[in-house]
Amino acid sequence: MSSSWTSFGGDLHLDLTERRAAGAGLRVALEDALREAVQDGRLGPGTRLPSSRALGEDLGIARNTVVEAYGQLTAEGWLTSRQGSGTTVARRAAPRPGRRSTRPSARGRSVRHDLSAGRPDLSLFPRTAWLAAARRALATAPHDAFGYGGPLGRIELRQALCDYLARVRGVRTDPDHLLICTGVTQGLGLLGAALREHGARGIAVEGYGLPPQHAVLRAAGLSTVALPLDGAGARVERLDGLDSRCGAVLLTPAHQYPTGSALAADRRAAAVRWARERDRYVVEDDYDGEFRYDRQPVGAMQALDPERVVYAGTAAKSLAPGLRLAWLALPDALVEPVARLKALADTMSPVLDQLTLAELITSGTYDRHVRRCRLHYRRRRDQLVAALAEHAPRVRVTGIAAGLHAVLELPPGSPSEAELRARAEAAGLALGTLSWHLADRAVGEGAAPALVIGYAAPPEHAYPAALAALCELLRER
Repeated sequence: MSSSWTSFGGDLHLDLTERRAAGAGLRVALEDALREAVQDGRLGPGTRLPSSRALGEDLGIARNTVVEAYGQLTAEGWLTSRQGSGTTVARRAAPRPGRRSTRPSARGRSVRHDLSAGRPDLSLFPRTAWLAAARRALATAPHDAFGYGGPLGRIELRQALCDYLARVRGVRTDPDHLLICTGVTQGLGLLGAALREHGARGIAVEGYGLPPQHAVLRAAGLSTVALPLDGAGARVERLDGLDSRCGAVLLTPAHQYPTGSALAADRRAAAVRWARERDRYVVEDDYDGEFRYDRQPVGAMQALDPERVVYAGTAAKSLAPGLRLAWLALPDALVEPVARLKALADTMSPVLDQLTLAELITSGTYDRHVRRCRLHYRRRRDQLVAALAEHAPRVRVTGIAAGLHAVLELPPGSPSEAELRARAEAAGLALGTLSWHLADRAVGEGAAPALVIGYAAPPEHAYPAALAALCELLRER
């Protein structure tokens, strides 16, 4: 590389050498250097950048490399490009010149391949159908729909969900016991606060789960106690030995996150029996309940006792997390306290999206969309399994009968989870580790290292490259 300086009305130093030495590719190194220049104010909003040809000549690199880097940064919102006007720095908030971020330098690594778990393929969002449903919903909505409503949510969506959940998941509820919230996480926070008012001081959780959910429960004033897991799900027999102030247990019975097991029928019955006999509750997070491939549908636990099981569902995977639409089917005793806390939190959830989802469900469009997604994700899963079988045959793939992710159990002698994650980060590959999901370190003692791989997020055209990057990471050297 002949130079690390470029001049376009003023000199700018772009240090690519250090990034190349750290293992970054040339295009990624250029992207990182330009991001840093924008972040620290050396490239202010509105600054016009040199042409791709001129910058390539200044830095001694190929013009196509610059074109690709400009394109990536434009897609991310750092730059703007207009035909005939060249490429400029986007007019976005940036730190003052000389100010350095205190965040870890990992931000400088661009994510080229997103294999994070828990994220759907956003390109599948049914834009045309959603727009048509929104128009129909707006045309028929009563005027009072746009005023301040009750905290439970719009009756149109609650009725549509009651019918849909009864048919698809076996949930037994009615509109007066259904509450619309802005995500399962908000729902858990409201439940945690309501249980705290009810006298609970703790909640049992699965040994592996989602740390943000555990954090919101603790923020509501509940301590968390981890239950061990095996191939049949959570070891719910441990509930009998917990403190009497443990007021509930949080389970993902349809598809345990992240291990992928389904809670065995006898354990479902035992958990409900524990809640009934001790005046406690089961909180059922129906994680990935709509996406199953190699096993028969598993109905919701809530049907075993609607007065002891709280059912939590969401449209985050089936549609998009950005909609912020989720729901709780509540026992009678929890409706008033949870609705009161919802009103204090944000009064009510946005109306237009509720009306649109109701229209999407009642028209049958939502069912058709979910079926298309199920076929799409099953094909993605099969591609992942086939690629690993060919390029990393010693890696054991588990938890794939349902959901949008897989657990890759690494063979003896493999690098540690931390080392693999660092290598993945350097390669622009986003993925998860099993240990990150631990609710209690004691539960994971002696567990083999494993990765948690989401196969849904990359758009269709980028998925083969993401699989190739994963297989290269796992390839034995």
